[in-house]
Amino acid sequence: MLTLADARRIIGAAEQKSIEINQPMNIAVVDCGGNLISHIRMDNAWIGSIDISIKKAYTSRAFDISTKELAQHSQSGNQFFGIHASNDGKVMIFAGGIPIIKDGKVIGAIGVSGGSGEQDHLVAQAGAEAV
Repeated sequence: MLTLADARRIIGAAEQKSIEINQPMNIAVVDCGGNLISHIRMDNAWIGSIDISIKKAYTSRAFDISTKELAQHSQSGNQFFGIHASNDGKVMIFAGGIPIIKDGKVIGAIGVSGGSGEQDHLVAQAGAEAV
């Protein structure tokens, strides 16, 4: 189970990486059911990315895959093309969502939005590794 204390630690690690790369971010953590545990919006992070970060976390948990990888599989002609239209529009198919794994089991996910796809993924990865 992912606790609020875990979510705070994960967000803290992601926030630190955001500071290191000088890119303010929105950072969300969801539990194993895809429900929001915690979210922060760093100073000067885009308000439009609040929703995106939460949906990236949900997407990553819903499909137990990074959104970066899901994006590759969801391009025209690939096996998951059109998946972004599922789940009442909650599916995000660009980098920044990563499952949180503990003892080989997915226990939640992190979603990050506010920079480039590479930056979002890098910050999410730092958070996911803090478990």
